[in-house]
Amino acid sequence: MIEPVPESFDAFARAEAAPLYRAAWLLCGHRAEAEDLVQETLAKVYVRMHRRIGPRLDNPAAYAQTVLTRTFISGRRRRSSTETPYADLPGLEAAGGDHAATTDLRVALVEALADLSPTDRAVVVLRYLDDLSVEQVADALGLTPGAVRNRSMRALARMRKEALR
Repeated sequence: MIEPVPESFDAFARAEAAPLYRAAWLLCGHRAEAEDLVQETLAKVYVRMHRRIGPRLDNPAAYAQTVLTRTFISGRRRRSSTETPYADLPGLEAAGGDHAATTDLRVALVEALADLSPTDRAVVVLRYLDDLSVEQVADALGLTPGAVRNRSMRALARMRKEALR
């Protein structure tokens, strides 16, 4: 028998779905992948929030962000992460297309992020687009603050170089 979703998690999922989706979309660059990543993250958070054993989650939103980035990085390590979906889907025009990807700035950002390694991409998204501190990013990714600064500096330099081309 499936247990009903407690109201506390339901409220949490409704409140955090949009910020998690935004971060996931910036990490993945694809709407469907981002939706899958958010669903997988919320499933892991649900299990963790309702586990009777172990410490209680003091900040579920921060935990969800950490789970999201670590799930993304782990997924990129799998062989199946190199699969590419069929680019020309029939009927997309009738549905209105993907309005989020229509602006030049967004397209340039997605292309620049796609050229980075998964960890560097996570650092840039968390640090500059989610506006987290160096220490928060370091905690979320299991890196030292110096490594976060170094990775962000080099990743931004690569992104600038690509933008000038």
